[in-house]
Amino acid sequence: MEIALSITLVVTSLLLVALILLHRGKGGGLSSMFGGGVSSNLAGSSIAEKNLDRFTIAIGVIWFACIVGLGLLLKAAGS
Repeated sequence: MEIALSITLVVTSLLLVALILLHRGKGGGLSSMFGGGVSSNLAGSSIAEKNLDRFTIAIGVIWFACIVGLGLLLKAAGS
């Protein structure tokens, strides 16, 4: 179980880094490379940006659950 949580933690960490870099910041970000900048200026936030936000939050929740799960497993193993 510990190995599965560790692997999931590494994968979600890498995904979070990639997803956060895709978000549009004050300077435009990497999301403007894929056409997100043009549509967001015309209509507020596009569907792609909303889905990117949702996916980032979901991966963040999974990442947090892995951290808590690993902490509980390591605490139980140390006792």
